[in-house]
Amino acid sequence: MATMVDVARRAGVSIATVSHVLNATRPVLPATRQAVLDAIDELGYTPNTLARSLVTSRTRSIGLAVSAISNPYFTEILQGVEAGALQHGYSLLIADPHDDPEHERKVVQLLHERRVDGMIIAPSAEPQGLLRHLAQHEVPTVFLDRLVDSPAGSPFRFDQVCTENTEPMAHLVTHLAERGHRRIALVAGLPGLSTTTERITGYRHGLAQAGLPHDERLVAHGNSQADAAEEATRGLLSLPAPPTALVTANNAMTIGALRALRGLHLSVPDDLALCCFDDFAWADLFTPRLTAISQPSKEIGAQAVRLLLDRLASPERAARTLRLPSSFVHRTSCGCPDNSPEPEHHRKGPES
Repeated sequence: MATMVDVARRAGVSIATVSHVLNATRPVLPATRQAVLDAIDELGYTPNTLARSLVTSRTRSIGLAVSAISNPYFTEILQGVEAGALQHGYSLLIADPHDDPEHERKVVQLLHERRVDGMIIAPSAEPQGLLRHLAQHEVPTVFLDRLVDSPAGSPFRFDQVCTENTEPMAHLVTHLAERGHRRIALVAGLPGLSTTTERITGYRHGLAQAGLPHDERLVAHGNSQADAAEEATRGLLSLPAPPTALVTANNAMTIGALRALRGLHLSVPDDLALCCFDDFAWADLFTPRLTAISQPSKEIGAQAVRLLLDRLASPERAARTLRLPSSFVHRTSCGCPDNSPEPEHHRKGPES
């Protein structure tokens, strides 16, 4: 079995240089690094991860806690995290907190007990217990998709990455208003999530920009789930003055809304115009094709890995929040003819 000494001899470098390449503990010239990697490949060398972790106090593993992994949006985020981790020689330990605060705290504690080097988490709507655990143990952590506030009085800060929410949601509303709609409803997500709050704010901004009044009866919570969104949509359509257009605030709720419309024998866009926040692979296959806000889900995952590795390399640096741009994907469910323009990209927000 090949050893690190064998790799060093084959590559013509010192054992220390091989170690730096394997552990990313010091910059190595690209040509030298490639020589080491070629030697590893030629000799079939497999690093002893356990022994290496005892020396470096690192396991080169990342804990990923994301609810609803079956959701296409989070599945793509997972793909971005996995690709970014693999590129830098890290493995993933994955857990599903089920958007339940108590279960969330337990699975994160279990990941911590597995000695992961850091964590990437999509937090629940009530993350206080989670935040206390992470801050108490100073676990390097990046939050993705949903933003959180650090515990009051705690010097510990978290890096975060998410997409723009407010202006893209306003864009959907003003687009529907430009189509002549005056009663535009919203099926909003789970209360307490930053995505829910920001998208409701965007909905209100869109109404204001279009000169339309805000009617609380036209906002119903689908709790980020298909079944609850189906019920919420039915409630909206049973109003004495029902909406003529509907915006759903994530892809799971879009499915629920479509189920409700099918059950009521209503068609899109003839009976109700529909736009959704979250694009997904088969949105272009529906009839009509769904107009949507597309989030850069894989890039969110990749950037979360980058932020975490930066934190591991420089534990004392200031925390950062990174906002990524989204795209308006213009199709036909809003009642527009099937001659859609190219996607319109929203401006990238500031990194703080």
